[in-house]
Amino acid sequence: MAATTTCSEPLDYEYDVFLSFRGEDTRKNFTDHLYYALKEARIHTFRDDNEIREGEDLSSELLQAIERSRISLVVFSKNSVSSRWCLDELVKIIEFRLMSDQKVLPIFYDVDPSNVRKQRGTFELAFVEHKKRYFSEKRKGWRLDKYEYTVLKWREALRLAATLKGWHLGSTTDG
Repeated sequence: MAATTTCSEPLDYEYDVFLSFRGEDTRKNFTDHLYYALKEARIHTFRDDNEIREGEDLSSELLQAIERSRISLVVFSKNSVSSRWCLDELVKIIEFRLMSDQKVLPIFYDVDPSNVRKQRGTFELAFVEHKKRYFSEKRKGWRLDKYEYTVLKWREALRLAATLKGWHLGSTTDG
């Protein structure tokens, strides 16, 4: 059931967990370990490289999977906001959380939650790069007001997600 719902409508979830992460940062280390631990515990987890079939539309499949998941685990890493896709995915997760009973659990992997909430450090630099890219590419069909609105949505989703209770895995070797 991928239909958008309100709080009063119960959902039939296809997945227990939707795993959101920046592949380049964590796919071959933390996220792989987390995914296989969830799988071993028989927790049905959506991860983009395991659940999307060849030839399927990646963006619509991911967005529908968010709505078909009971919980979203969002792994924030140093470069997670350098991906426009990760930011759009986070916006969808937060929007769906606000209109359903979905739980959102942030994991701060080698990043300080306050840097996510306040968009400092690598998060601040990523927004500078997004702006440079926007003005150099003049995104097809994008007006400045659309870009600014998108950035506001990204920033608010980061702020809201970073205020949720989650796990702060500093630069520990056993995170």
